[in-house]
Amino acid sequence: MPWRPAATADPVPVLAAAQRVSDDLMDGLAGPRARHATHGLRRLFGVPGLGLTDLSGSLLWSGRPAADDVVASALDEVLHSETPVSEPGLLALPLHVHDELAGVLLVTEGTNAVARQAAELVVHALERGRLEASAEQAAEAELRALRAEISPHFVYNALTVISSLVRSDPDRARDLMLDFAEYTRYSLARHGEYTMVAEEFRAVETYLALQRAVLGERLRVQVRVAPEVLAVAVPYLVLEPLVENAIRHGIEPRAEAGFIQVQGMAEGNDCVISVEDDGLGMDPARAAAILAGRGDDGGVGLANVDRRLRSVYGPWYGLTVETETGAGTRVVVRVPRFQPGVLP
Repeated sequence: MPWRPAATADPVPVLAAAQRVSDDLMDGLAGPRARHATHGLRRLFGVPGLGLTDLSGSLLWSGRPAADDVVASALDEVLHSETPVSEPGLLALPLHVHDELAGVLLVTEGTNAVARQAAELVVHALERGRLEASAEQAAEAELRALRAEISPHFVYNALTVISSLVRSDPDRARDLMLDFAEYTRYSLARHGEYTMVAEEFRAVETYLALQRAVLGERLRVQVRVAPEVLAVAVPYLVLEPLVENAIRHGIEPRAEAGFIQVQGMAEGNDCVISVEDDGLGMDPARAAAILAGRGDDGGVGLANVDRRLRSVYGPWYGLTVETETGAGTRVVVRVPRFQPGVLP
C-alpha cells in the first residue's frame, strides 16, 4: 500500500510504526537493529525499495534495490556534495545529524516528499540516540567525579587511627581495617549503574564506623531503614556523599559533639531517605546555590547526586535541602519505589 498523508491515514498505526523505527535506530545506522529499521521504513512509506548506509559504506536494503551502478554513483555524489541526488528510479538524500553528515537514505521509485519525510524520521531518531548516549556518558563522568571526591584527609585519619590500635587493641584494629577495605571497595570499584537501598545503607554504616573511630565521642549516629525500601533500586553512590558532606561541613568544624541521623522509609509510592545533622547549618541561599552547582566546596557531591537523580527519575524527584545557619542541615532524597528500567 502506498504511503498516504497523515490526514487520510489512521494515525495510530502510523505513529506506532514510526516509533518502532525510531527505537530501532537508537544505536545508529550500524547498530544491531538498523536492518529491522530499514524494513520498517520501507513498509511505513510504502516504497518498492529503501536503503540506509552510514559513512562506512555498509548498505542495508529492504525491498527491490536499484541497479548497483546507479546506487554507487548516487552514493558517491551524495557523500561528496552532501546534497540530495536524483537518478533514474532512485532518490538519495544525505542524513545530517547535528549538522554533520551521518549517512545516506536511498529510495527507489518514490516521490521527493516521501523521501524527505523518511529522511527526517531517520535524522530525528539518530539525534535522539546521540542525545541519550551523551546523557549516559555524562552520568558516568559524574559518577567518576564522585569517586574522586573521597577525602584524602579522611583516608589519612582513618589509617592513622587503625595503626594506633594495632598494638593496644589488635581486634579493634582488624575490624576497622576490614571496614576500611569494604569502604574503598564500594567507593572505588566498578559497579553497575544501579544498586539497592540496602547496599547504599551498608556502605554508609561502614563509613560511619570509620568516622566514629576517627572522631570518637564527637560523633553520635543513628541509622534506621524500613524493610519495605531495602530492595528499592537507586543509582549507585547517592547516599554516602550526603553523609560525608554532613560530617565534613556540619560536625567536624564544631568543637562539641554532633549527631547525624540517616533514615529510609516508604511514603506511598516513593522511597524517602534523609540525612540530618545538628551541625553548623548554612544560609538557605547558599544551600540553593550549592545544589544548583554554583556554590563553593561546602556541598561535596550534592549537585552531582541531584543531577543524576533527576536525569533518571525526572524533575519531580531528586534532592531537597532544609537548613538554616546554626540550626543544622537535612538533605532529603526522594525517588519512586518502582521505576521502569531502573534495576540493580
